[in-house]
Amino acid sequence: MDLGLKDRVYVVTGATRGLGNAAARELLADGAKVVISGRDEQKVVAAGAELGPNATGVAVDNSAPDAPTRLITAARDRFGGLDGVLISVGGPPAGSAADVTDEQWQAAFESVFLGAVRLARAAAAALGPGGVIGFVLSGSVYEPIPGLTISNGLRPGLAGFAKSLADELGPKGIRVVGLLPARIETDRVRELDGLAADPRAAREAAEARIPLRRYGTPQEFGRTAAFLLSPAASYLTGIMVPVDGGALRAF
Repeated sequence: MDLGLKDRVYVVTGATRGLGNAAARELLADGAKVVISGRDEQKVVAAGAELGPNATGVAVDNSAPDAPTRLITAARDRFGGLDGVLISVGGPPAGSAADVTDEQWQAAFESVFLGAVRLARAAAAALGPGGVIGFVLSGSVYEPIPGLTISNGLRPGLAGFAKSLADELGPKGIRVVGLLPARIETDRVRELDGLAADPRAAREAAEARIPLRRYGTPQEFGRTAAFLLSPAASYLTGIMVPVDGGALRAF
């Protein structure tokens, strides 16, 4: 199936590793051009070089007010336009409601929530008909995840923002979609499993709750993201798509 991605230009944030990187790889594999971002300049340069000539990196923190301008300008300067963005932000720190500090809440809000809102607003102004804005969220949009209080608080609000934006941008031909990854085999998930007293037992218990009985691969997530961002998904907007092996099958 041709997704129609050839020579389309995307910005993918948080793409030096993990889910953002997986999405960038699949976009590139189908012919797109990609601007990736991350906070660490060395990692951004290295990731961009590894992804090849149709990728370029910008070292920027999602929480920086000038991040949207820098990313959109890079897409236009390097590749001549912008067709979509995928907003992926590293997960906020783990912790219970009693343990998370005000400082941790504030930092996460600036990066996970407000930074995403800023980039989405800037992209909405820059995109034309056929453009798309994607958000990498979490299964916590529908169901709280034990020990991830900040994510449980911020991700559902961001999903609500995305749905509101879909209503506003639909008449302009701009789509807005969300992805809800769960147990995908990334460093982040391995770190979370490692917080358990018995990480192996924690993983086995998590897999037992997934209908497919396994964690997903980054490539599986990336392929889903590439499809949703592509013209092949042109009649999909305002939706939240679980990428979780069926764990949220009720939705």
